[in-house]
Amino acid sequence: MEKLLSIAKEVSIALIKREETISVIESSSGGLISSSLLAQPGASAYYIGGQVVYTAKSIRGVTGLRLRDLKEKNIRSSSEPFALLLGEKGVEMYSTDWCITETGAAGPSGNGYGDPAGYSCFAISGKKNISSHINTNSDNRFENMVNFSSAALELFLSNLN
Repeated sequence: MEKLLSIAKEVSIALIKREETISVIESSSGGLISSSLLAQPGASAYYIGGQVVYTAKSIRGVTGLRLRDLKEKNIRSSSEPFALLLGEKGVEMYSTDWCITETGAAGPSGNGYGDPAGYSCFAISGKKNISSHINTNSDNRFENMVNFSSAALELFLSNLN
């Protein structure tokens, strides 16, 4: 958790300095991205809002799409294209400069799409649109959640310039 909070502190400082805002839509990280950003002093200057989308019902609430609609678009949950789609929706919904998104399989088992425990896709959207993924090769649920959150914030921080 110390590493996660340290990265979130750097993100906080950068966003405050740039006078930019952020939203977060996350899944298997379970709110840790948002929590780490909100733990920083002055978070109200940059953090606008966020959601944990964990079910088909919540995905539809954010995207307006059913899982079969996503399938028709060749987009599946726990994928980089899905993370980018969530990010576009987050920027629009919250009117932020940026949105960080995450979706994956925290464990201890894989997800229904065939991804193993420890696999996560994440994206940043807004002023730049970039996605990536991580596979921790671990089935430790909480450690994966922290690692997913750290990786998403590191991607964001490395693309601020």
